[in-house]
Amino acid sequence: MRLSLNPLALVLLLCAAAAASQSQATQELTGQERAEAAGRSLVGSPAPKLVLTTIDGQKIDLGRLYGKKAVYLKFWATWCQPCREQMPHFEHTYETAGADLAVIAINAGFDDTPADVREFRSKFGITMPIVIDDGRLGTAFNLRVTPEHVVIGRDGRIQYIGHLADQRLEAALVAARETPPVAVSVSYNTAPKADPSRHSVGDRLPDIAVDTLDGKQFKVLDPGARRPTALVFMSPWCETYLAETRPTIALNCHKVREQVESLAKERTDVRWLAVASGIWATKDELSSYRTKYNTAIPVTLDESGEIFRSFRVMKVPTVLLADADGKIVVHAEGFDANLPASLKRIEKN
Repeated sequence: MRLSLNPLALVLLLCAAAAASQSQATQELTGQERAEAAGRSLVGSPAPKLVLTTIDGQKIDLGRLYGKKAVYLKFWATWCQPCREQMPHFEHTYETAGADLAVIAINAGFDDTPADVREFRSKFGITMPIVIDDGRLGTAFNLRVTPEHVVIGRDGRIQYIGHLADQRLEAALVAARETPPVAVSVSYNTAPKADPSRHSVGDRLPDIAVDTLDGKQFKVLDPGARRPTALVFMSPWCETYLAETRPTIALNCHKVREQVESLAKERTDVRWLAVASGIWATKDELSSYRTKYNTAIPVTLDESGEIFRSFRVMKVPTVLLADADGKIVVHAEGFDANLPASLKRIEKN
């Protein structure tokens, strides 16, 4: 039997197929594609000059390495499965580096503690220097995935940013070591510094505005509203991806999501905003998360990590509560059963 479609139906069918194809392509964005996209504007530019401190207290002055050695920085996390799979390759690269290549492990500092990192080092037999990022390196290199490889030539310029431990990485390491050494200024004027405007309990909310997925603007500080504000820091993959490597965190993400959704329905006097980490997350993926869990509160994607750093948030889930004057009164990591009581205390004050 032969089916026939009228022209309008055919156009609608083709449009639907194209939309489905585009959506699938977005959802299947690979780690390599994410890393390359984030690093595209950085390749060829001077690398930041920072003095790093390892978990053993050793100082590493990147500015003094540039011009003499190639530098290989790898961002990773203990909960990251591909990071674990690549660790043997990473350790081998360190052991065979030679005098013209510095290899440094940069823990992303996201949902990891120094104890987690030390336990991981012992379990996997890591001998290279390990630094836990305070946010400056992640900012400087547009960290979007883990692992993320950053290769810097002996001329002090960024030559490669990627995700996979493959021939592209190997070629970049060879090319970086073959770059002729040059005289590089040790001036640290271009180094990103720790943000002095970070906000903690007792501080006032910053006067900034963010765009939500609904295309609306949310003012973090809104004195005219005279209402408490709740900022919920989260990751769309926390409940699922971390179920095996960090089950406690995954469970906390699940419990906090349900707790916040319930409280938001009861406490309409509170201004709610979910802030999603930009690591391993796009707006399309965040939208899918909202649809899956029927999330009602406004959601914004913190692509650069600026909002997370501004509030010193390095773990998900984390909930910040501010009173009607914009003063931060609660910074709760993980699931806090006392959150409803905290909101009531804010209301009374």
